Amino acid sequence: MIMQSRMLGAVRISRVLEYSGPTHAPDFLFPGEDATVLAANASWLAPHHYVPAMQRLVVSIQLWVLHAGGNVIVIDTGVGNRKPRPAERMNMLNTLVLPWLEAAGAGSDEVTHVVLTHLHTDHVGWNTVLSDGRWVPTFPRARYIFPKDDFLYWKERYDRGESDVNGGAFVDSVLPILEAGLAEMCDGKCEVAGLLQPEPAPGHSPGQLAYRLRSDGEEALFAADVMHHPVQIVCPEWNSRYCIWPEVARATRARFLIRAAQREALVMPMHFGAPYCGYVRRQGNGFTFEPAVW
Repeated sequence: MIMQSRMLGAVRISRVLEYSGPTHAPDFLFPGEDATVLAANASWLAPHHYVPAMQRLVVSIQLWVLHAGGNVIVIDTGVGNRKPRPAERMNMLNTLVLPWLEAAGAGSDEVTHVVLTHLHTDHVGWNTVLSDGRWVPTFPRARYIFPKDDFLYWKERYDRGESDVNGGAFVDSVLPILEAGLAEMCDGKCEVAGLLQPEPAPGHSPGQLAYRLRSDGEEALFAADVMHHPVQIVCPEWNSRYCIWPEVARATRARFLIRAAQREALVMPMHFGAPYCGYVRRQGNGFTFEPAVW
């Protein structure tokens, strides 16, 4: 489904799907790992997370929307439209994400906060839209919350002359927000809208943040890219090819899985296939994935 909503305590959570499909060969997303593990877990991975006949992993791009009191919060903003990108699956998209967001109650003038877990290409794209040849903020009334350490890392590379930082996303989807005066930096300790507590999750990127939401005794964890795929719950040592600091990413993932299981939190990743979120449960000395019910 393109859009779904549920309640977590007093907070309405909606997800808007930019796209989903069997896009990645296992040895591309998880180089050097034993792909036979996927066949051994096909009973629960297929068909929503793995297509054995194609030998492809299902990867989604989605945006999370929170309605809490008077706040409308978007967590990560996908790839975006009409943006030139090196990866063909992301290049010059033309989707209906904006009207889908509006249908979810997160129209351009309604959003109060845009929370970025990290600044990779597929998490910042809808920060901006093209208007009269310029990239301008999509949500002009919102505060955009950037992870400070991530921003400083990519800004240093840009300042050294790397104009194509993050496939060009730093230029067309990050810098225009600063120029518009809408950016705020989160140091990993700030609370967003009195609602979201950041939890440092470095490794995949230098300053990645996960976010913890609690309401009326219920809890959710917005997992960013601590995991790209549910196979990493049963194989937490697996890193995606996009993890900048591999050993740090493994340590972060191990801590995250322990916290998620202990808290019985609803885990909201950015890239899982249907049903797009679920629970981490203890299984022996490891973990298993329990899909959520919408």
